[in-house]
Amino acid sequence: MRSDLIKKGLERAPHRSLLRAGGLAREDMGKPFIAVCNSYTTIVPGHCHLDQVGKLVCKEIRKAGGVPFEFNTIAICDGIAMGHDGMKYSLPSRELIADTVESMVGAHCFDAMICIPNCDKVTPGMLMASMRLNIPCIFASGGPMGAGRNPDGSPCDLISVFEGVGKIKTGTMDEAELERLESCACPGSGSCSGMFTANSMNCLTEALGLGLPGNGTVLATDPARKKIWRKAAKLAVAMALKGGPCPKDVATEDAFMNALMLDVAMGGSTNTILHTLAVANEAGVPLSLRRIDKICQSVPNICKVSPSSQFHMEDVDKAGGIMAIMKEISKTGLLYSRAKTVSGKTIASQYSKAPSPDGKVIRSLDTPYSKSGGLAVLFGNLAENGAVVKTAGVSEKMLVHRGPAVIFESQEDACEGILAEKVKEGDVVVIRYEGPKGGPGMQEMLAPTSYIMGRGLGEKVALVTDGRFSGGTRGACIGHVSPEAAAGGTIALVEAGDIISIDIPARKIELEVSAEILGQRKNKWAPKQKRLKGWLARYAMLATSADTGAVLSKGE
Repeated sequence: MRSDLIKKGLERAPHRSLLRAGGLAREDMGKPFIAVCNSYTTIVPGHCHLDQVGKLVCKEIRKAGGVPFEFNTIAICDGIAMGHDGMKYSLPSRELIADTVESMVGAHCFDAMICIPNCDKVTPGMLMASMRLNIPCIFASGGPMGAGRNPDGSPCDLISVFEGVGKIKTGTMDEAELERLESCACPGSGSCSGMFTANSMNCLTEALGLGLPGNGTVLATDPARKKIWRKAAKLAVAMALKGGPCPKDVATEDAFMNALMLDVAMGGSTNTILHTLAVANEAGVPLSLRRIDKICQSVPNICKVSPSSQFHMEDVDKAGGIMAIMKEISKTGLLYSRAKTVSGKTIASQYSKAPSPDGKVIRSLDTPYSKSGGLAVLFGNLAENGAVVKTAGVSEKMLVHRGPAVIFESQEDACEGILAEKVKEGDVVVIRYEGPKGGPGMQEMLAPTSYIMGRGLGEKVALVTDGRFSGGTRGACIGHVSPEAAAGGTIALVEAGDIISIDIPARKIELEVSAEILGQRKNKWAPKQKRLKGWLARYAMLATSADTGAVLSKGE
């Protein structure tokens, strides 16, 4: 076993002495050492119950014949970090999480690991680390939150609250109503209840084969969740004893294709594209935005969840969960059915047991929301290397749009401008210098997009940014514009009133300004200088473009 490096042989007596100090007995030295990579923290509602999950998992590992060693990573609540400088730390935290997991497991020679993530950057960060380490690993997330309930019994969630702020400004909601909504939208522990980034990524681990069925949809408070945690713990020990499978045995190119097909079929967050590119990079799997868009055009969108519909993760789970979606899209003949999973079974053997679509939450291939998937990648002179949009959240009226640019140089300026009614029907809102380098940290734009919705402009304006969006964003919102403004991308050269044309079905986004004029503007352009310090300064120096996953440069 890998752990023999720290516990076997005469020269390892000092190591064993330290292990004994931590509570190990002589007989433990012959057992597999299992890393329990937890992300428990009391400020993130998706993680505040994970201390108890960690205890349950450790107990099951002991029962299965392993020795658990639990450690925690950081975790940032994107909802709490939203709308202020705190959001600049969100995406960079993914890199810190990957590095800390790699450091802990690499230094202590564990035989296998079980990852307990939940909210936004923890799942991709742990996935990236698992690819680097490539030791037996299984993912068992904390589970989604149940939907909130309004006094009339209708569902609500965090996005309802964000949009409520915009409604206050238009007079369609008063402060008492907003407080009532605020108090019921997030009813307890778990990742926020819609198909936002956290839940999207936890669903993708099922399709990648690294998470058990139900990992993405079984509620945090559902007793069935404990069965998943127990089974995952036992499987981690079994994999350690067998020496596999390892993440790269499971997360192959075929598995990544399956995950992306699921993603577009369920209308996942645009952030999944960013994170999948980053994880694939660590796995050594070739992936590009153009390749991803081919999948987007081939697989129909058969499931819509909040913010794109009134349904929530609990509804998807009741309808059969992720395996039910995969079973239906397997009928296209595009899924790689023989892809392996950590359970030792093929992905087909897992989704074959799922129920048929209920026709309501999960539609059949005969009655999809759209014949192409819920995500799309656009190209044009405004985004030469690509931009991403969640088509599942775009009104049919806004699939094609042309309008004058209203420019904001930061998310904060945009929030102020939208609430001050500087944006009107027909406009294209441009928020720039919010890319990986420019932000730095590629802030999510949930606040401005929610304010647009709250002001009743959701089907009347488009938004374009080199930043990114929360999975809770809906509307004609195009993000990840690459190259970004800070790198001299065309988005930096847009001037107020310039006409921008968007054609999502044709996958085009164009700035209607001649190449000659753009060349003149480029000659006058100079990057904005920001005074940065600490980790964000280092991140800005090393961050790569969104079209490559915004991973850190290796200095090659």
